Amino acid sequence: MCGIVGAVASRQVQGILLEGLKRLEYRGYDSAGMSVLSDEGRLNRQRAVGKVVALEEKLETAALKGHLGIAHTRWATHGRPTEQNAHPHQSGESLAVVHNGIIENYETLKAELEAQGYVFTSETDTEVVAHLLAREYNKSQDLLSAVQSAVIMLKGAYAIAVAHVGQPDQIIGARKGSPLVVGAGIGEAFLASDPLALLQVTDRFIYLQEGDVVRLSQEGMIEVFDYEGQSAERAITVFEHGDGAISKGNYRHFMLKEIHEQAQVVAATLEGRLGEGHVLPRAFGADAEALLDRVKHIQIVACGTSYHAGMVARYWIEKLAGLPTQVEVASEYRYRDVVVPDGTLFVTLSQSGETADTLAALRYAADKGGYLASLAICNVPGSTLVRESDLSLMTQAGPEIGVASTKAFTTQLVAMMLFTLALRRVRQGDDPIQHQIVNALRQLPQSIQQGLALDGAIEKLSSAFAEKHHALFLGRGTMFPIALEGALKLKEISYIHAEAYPAGELKHGPLALVDSEMPVIAVAPNDELLEKLKANLQEVRARGGELFVFADENVSLAESEGVHVLRLPAIDEYIAPIIYTLPLQLLSYHVAVLKGTDVDQPRNLAKSVTVE
Repeated sequence: MCGIVGAVASRQVQGILLEGLKRLEYRGYDSAGMSVLSDEGRLNRQRAVGKVVALEEKLETAALKGHLGIAHTRWATHGRPTEQNAHPHQSGESLAVVHNGIIENYETLKAELEAQGYVFTSETDTEVVAHLLAREYNKSQDLLSAVQSAVIMLKGAYAIAVAHVGQPDQIIGARKGSPLVVGAGIGEAFLASDPLALLQVTDRFIYLQEGDVVRLSQEGMIEVFDYEGQSAERAITVFEHGDGAISKGNYRHFMLKEIHEQAQVVAATLEGRLGEGHVLPRAFGADAEALLDRVKHIQIVACGTSYHAGMVARYWIEKLAGLPTQVEVASEYRYRDVVVPDGTLFVTLSQSGETADTLAALRYAADKGGYLASLAICNVPGSTLVRESDLSLMTQAGPEIGVASTKAFTTQLVAMMLFTLALRRVRQGDDPIQHQIVNALRQLPQSIQQGLALDGAIEKLSSAFAEKHHALFLGRGTMFPIALEGALKLKEISYIHAEAYPAGELKHGPLALVDSEMPVIAVAPNDELLEKLKANLQEVRARGGELFVFADENVSLAESEGVHVLRLPAIDEYIAPIIYTLPLQLLSYHVAVLKGTDVDQPRNLAKSVTVE
């Protein structure tokens, strides 16, 4: 998280920067700051702890006048939320930089720079970038060359914007692993981490590619250079304003819109959190890396859909990080006498961060004591759950209007995989498995688009459920929680009674319910449990049950009378739960539409459960 704004214009830029920060405050509210280059050639800076309004109050009494400036709103990942740690960071009185992301090799660079006489005044990794840029500028006397030289030495994820008194007519930006866009005005140019920050001044944007460096000059000149330093052409895109996140747009319901937004929001959740073949542990907080190294046990607590995300994560954490993991419904956890194993990290998941039972469980855990620390996975930065937890990781689902959670669930799964990989890395360093999963995560938005291409076929299939009163969902391993989530979605919005079981439990009771009136939905990825699942499905057919199977495209499973098979793209087995939830969301949606229920506001349910 964190937000960047920059502007080079013929008019005063303070107001532009301030408005941009207000629009980016969802990305960070620990502190905010601004540096503006005055007409006299001085870099003047104001910083404040807290929300952007605190900075605004300072600017009312000490305005920053000038035609070039950079600004930042911060979500602390390295260093406490103090004015000293707030951006912009400076090297002397000549250079200022704002930065999103995490510099992994900052300790090595800091030691090198200190040995060369550079003095550090903050706890952040960003100050390393400031001094490194200053050193490179002193060599070349050219800001563009300095940035191009410096970024080669940075490991991790970053988006930066830089200003220098020696070249008062330009801002240099660069990105790797964190978003950065250029706004093209008339005789002026802008930078931001999100185009929404700049819609007050332009609707024309250049979306910088990985490794790009850009120079913005007065009179609106924009020059882009690729990772090899060669001049590059980047198309200007006109931003389609639309009705925003609180409008259905061209979709019939919010739920369908939110299902189809999942590729976009998953990409946002991954932004700035992936290094080269691994997850950046500091994405979880300033002291996360050292703390995660001390974890011996994981306790996950959540409600509803978030509980299912926690159940999937248990499989991941135990297999990939080798840590014993428990998952519990929050409303049950707080009413038993919990025994806390040594070195336990308390993890909560909540879309809103205000779920009453989950908050109560966190407070119960804090009062009881014995936990190493607490971590919140949440979609709302300013929520109570985040404020009261030691560490946090924000999903980037954006506003979710439909009561039945869709994109919040898949972004929680992505966040929990990032958490799992961070745990693995602090224990054993880099390894091929991490590289494999990180590569799959980078491809995940594209895989989601492929999964959502089944929408039309699922809509046709949904007619088989319109007159049914019951449904059974089956899955094995990580697919059991996905089956639970599929059943929850169907019952939430179509009011069909639906249950989910591990497929291996069929003979222990559920098989008694199977007949021609009981549709059975199964998820069948191409994993080590596939053959066992096939045997379970044969048991269903032998009792006359109608099967609806969502299967990997490489799975040998033929359609026949009473057996309907829809193929999903081949996917890495660790990422499969995220993809296999998509057709179950679409199925529940289309069945609900056929039944004429209120899809977005199902009876008796609320979006955020803020009472016990």
